[in-house]
Amino acid sequence: MQYSRPSLRNRLEHLLAVDQDSKPRIYLQIFDAAEIFSLNYILELLLAAGIATFGLVLDSPAVVIGAMLISPLMGPILAGGLALAAADLYLGLKSFLNIVLSSICAVLFAAFLVWLLPFHAPTHEILARTHPNLLDLGVALFSGLAGSIVVFRGGGGGGVTALPGVAIAVALMPPLCTVGFGVGSGFGWPIITGAALLFLTNLAAIMTSAFVVFYLLRMDAPELRNRIDYSILEHAASDRLYQILMNTRLAKGFGDIGKLHWRILMLTATLIALFIPLRQSLSQLRDETVARNAANEAVNMLATPAMILNQQLDLTPDRLSLRLIVTEAVPDAKVRDAEKLLARLTGKDVSVKVRKVASQEELASLTERVRSPAPPPQPRDLASIRTDLIARLEPPLKKVWPADTASILGYEVGFNPEETLVRVTYLAAAPLSPEAGVMLTRVLQSELADTKLRVILEHQAPPKPGRRNK
Repeated sequence: MQYSRPSLRNRLEHLLAVDQDSKPRIYLQIFDAAEIFSLNYILELLLAAGIATFGLVLDSPAVVIGAMLISPLMGPILAGGLALAAADLYLGLKSFLNIVLSSICAVLFAAFLVWLLPFHAPTHEILARTHPNLLDLGVALFSGLAGSIVVFRGGGGGGVTALPGVAIAVALMPPLCTVGFGVGSGFGWPIITGAALLFLTNLAAIMTSAFVVFYLLRMDAPELRNRIDYSILEHAASDRLYQILMNTRLAKGFGDIGKLHWRILMLTATLIALFIPLRQSLSQLRDETVARNAANEAVNMLATPAMILNQQLDLTPDRLSLRLIVTEAVPDAKVRDAEKLLARLTGKDVSVKVRKVASQEELASLTERVRSPAPPPQPRDLASIRTDLIARLEPPLKKVWPADTASILGYEVGFNPEETLVRVTYLAAAPLSPEAGVMLTRVLQSELADTKLRVILEHQAPPKPGRRNK
């Protein structure tokens, strides 16, 4: 007698302690979880959608978690993975229609609730579900694996529609209600597309994980199908969908959903299609994280926390702008060093602007001056104008006057519409040169800030000594 070596799938069953006699029960349990026209299912769906919608609007994680716990969407998604693994066309169509109708119903119900609200401000819980990335895909894949294994080990906790840990981890209902918020608040497409991508990511990842687990644990074994076909037929006999499909050509393929490699290719193509936008989102998240860390380092270089009144960081794919409002002046050299640091760490075009505002003492002094305005200037008389004019004219005039060759006898100041005249009378043996007059004019123009000022020099010779009388 030849000994047959157990296959990898048989070994995995043995390691996970899978009970062969429990497989038909698990199959039927998942089959029932994909029921479309079930009042219990519809009530759970609407209640979960309502709780999730209000939890998102209230920005309450606890309420959102409560909606995840009662959401029944996990059942039809696991049924879809089982249908792909067991090549069960009828179960695949049933789970597909369930997922589509459930998604539409949840979105429309959430949109209706949001439309009734008097305000439509997106909260943190809503915005957190509009930027999925590859990390969300990883969470969904591991959650699908965990849910499928829990079902096999008999830990369904009242049915495959209620797997608490898995439901919280993968969060199927909140993304759908976030899509409903985007629809009900006026078709906010960034919210709608982001949340829809998150839901599709969770859906595809869970179904792929369920397919892998159910296939590896031999839910497609012919002996298993022979044992459960009669039970499934008995369950489906009263199903409206089954009765409709029996009158179509699809009835001939109820036992065969296609070759295994085509099913694997379909799931792989779906994951690849999701991988592209999720990878871009993860790259954007990475760039934002690096930029924010670099900005914090630059801010610490520029000012202490006590100095900072406001901090704003603007990010684009190619540019980073950091604006600070501080209470103390920051040297320009520090600002340039911060720009170089940000450019080196982020590889982006960088702009750093630091603006100083008045301190409390400066504001108090300014407030006091505003409250006690200076008295209005009083009209000035000619005597005060003359005194002020002489005080401004004499210092620069005496500073450049050639006192060793000529002495000032007096000077006069006159005004006309065209110019200001300064007439200087001096005593000297010989008249001063014309260059001396030009130099005096330029000096007084600069000192008195009057470009139309002109100096006129009037020479007087000293008197001749008189003859004595004999």
